[in-house]
Amino acid sequence: MPPDAIASTPAKIESSPPTNVSALQAGEHDHDSLFEHVAWVYVFCREHLFRDDTERIITVLWPGGQPGPGTQLIELGCGPGFYSCRLAERFPDISVTGVDRSESQLRWARERAAALGLNNCRFRRINALRLSYADAEFDIVLASRLFTILPEQDRGIAEMYRVLRPQGRCFIAEPRYAFRASIPLFAMWLLAGLNRSRNGYREPYKARVFSAHAFENLFPTQPWKNVRVWREGRYQYALCEKG
Repeated sequence: MPPDAIASTPAKIESSPPTNVSALQAGEHDHDSLFEHVAWVYVFCREHLFRDDTERIITVLWPGGQPGPGTQLIELGCGPGFYSCRLAERFPDISVTGVDRSESQLRWARERAAALGLNNCRFRRINALRLSYADAEFDIVLASRLFTILPEQDRGIAEMYRVLRPQGRCFIAEPRYAFRASIPLFAMWLLAGLNRSRNGYREPYKARVFSAHAFENLFPTQPWKNVRVWREGRYQYALCEKG
């Protein structure tokens, strides 16, 4: 059992006010997104500030060290494609799809995949709350830092469950501390102000983080076969298996 492991038990989800997220829910144009105007800031943070969980993801999802050939993996909120490309490069026999709302982030992701010569990795502009995929289409769902700005967490979890095949697994990583998790948002808002481009951006001023109890309570809304939740340092993790 990982450090600080917690067994998940049914409980009511603790929700946060949907500050500055109505545009995401309504599907409005991306001109109101910080991730479009100052995409490079988030890319820099992903490359140099955030924890690299690649090895942890592999160890947890594939204890034997190798996914089966033809494994279908989707990363929600893939941003500049950090994990999608790393996993596609490590395992050329799997198929990786990265989805994100930001076209600017996806351009960085596609350029990364092209530079690495990957032909088993693709990226699509899709809202994680309304995935345009059939039920039971993927073996693995991956989400890192997705819920820091995503509204309707229960809907996001429901979409993860829906697109997973039976016995499919979902790996989720979320930061535990608001200040450090909010650094990208602080920086993007600051640059937006300096550039005089205040445009009613939909992103909040700080990231949403979950207490251990609130994070655990994200998952009982779906009939998972198994849920394992644990904490390591600045992050907390969940591994959910569909029955």
